[in-house]
Amino acid sequence: MKIIRIKNIFHYTDVFPLYRKLPDTRSLAILRTLSYFDIFHYPLTAQEILQFSERNIAAVNLSALLEDLRERGLIWQFGTFYTLRNDISLAARRAKGNALAATKLRKAQEVGRFLYRFPFVTGVGISGSLSKNYAEKGCDFDFFIITQADRLWIARTIMHIMKKFSYLLGRQHWYCMNFYVDEAQLTIPDQNIFAAIECKTLLPVAGRNAMEAFRSANTWADDHLPAASWRMADMPDPQKGLLSKITATILNKLAPERLNHFLYRITARRWQLKKTRAQKNVKGIPVDLITGIHVARSNPGNFQEKVLEQYKIKVQEAETAFIRSAEPVRICAAGK
Repeated sequence: MKIIRIKNIFHYTDVFPLYRKLPDTRSLAILRTLSYFDIFHYPLTAQEILQFSERNIAAVNLSALLEDLRERGLIWQFGTFYTLRNDISLAARRAKGNALAATKLRKAQEVGRFLYRFPFVTGVGISGSLSKNYAEKGCDFDFFIITQADRLWIARTIMHIMKKFSYLLGRQHWYCMNFYVDEAQLTIPDQNIFAAIECKTLLPVAGRNAMEAFRSANTWADDHLPAASWRMADMPDPQKGLLSKITATILNKLAPERLNHFLYRITARRWQLKKTRAQKNVKGIPVDLITGIHVARSNPGNFQEKVLEQYKIKVQEAETAFIRSAEPVRICAAGK
């Protein structure tokens, strides 16, 4: 048999930027986490990056990953905070907001426990910026409310009548009850990163059983944030007052399901009219209330949709910058 030897005509060359090392998915996860919170101008600590990452990252590997991203000029570190921007004022802003939140949270918890005493309310949690340990002067107290099944619109109506009186004292920002669900449908329909972060940062203040049921109904959030623990109430539930008990007893004898549907229909029509008229709130943002028989969610200015769109853009920018920053690799290519 004749053996034919073929001369090797290949050699190695750099072809940057066409061929690069495959991206480290852990680094990309870090950039995506920082991208989300950058929408809110909020730098994160290393522990928070682990907590809000879309994938589990070993703590022993995090320092090296962060250092690599920092050396590439993709992230900046200011003290214990990491951010996508070379702006030290973000760290100062966060520190100031954290300090103010510590004082605001005490009052918000008092208000939340007061709201729990209303008829048909079974769970109350603090949401919004306060649940993430951040506050600004004059900030709202945002609340997530769980009600008994088929009593959501009765409870909401009673609570919002109370809120009308809070305007007389200039305390309406204490009672921003922005999200209601009832026990017949505890699963959040919008199963995205925005909703997952809101679920995992929700700070329960009353209604331990209802909040536990809510957690069990929304395990999908664990897929988005596997390292983030659910938060649970650490205080005994307050007792319902006599007036609340009497009101609930009376309403339960007056065809409550029909009343609940009636209040739902008139509220949904009223809010649709506000949207048609492009009515705005005191901050100049178009109002909107997403309604269903088992849910009521405030969504001023399509806030959730805008956050998700900004998140998509920021992730694309961060991932592109990461790939461009990668070291070129030597590949086998045709040579002379």
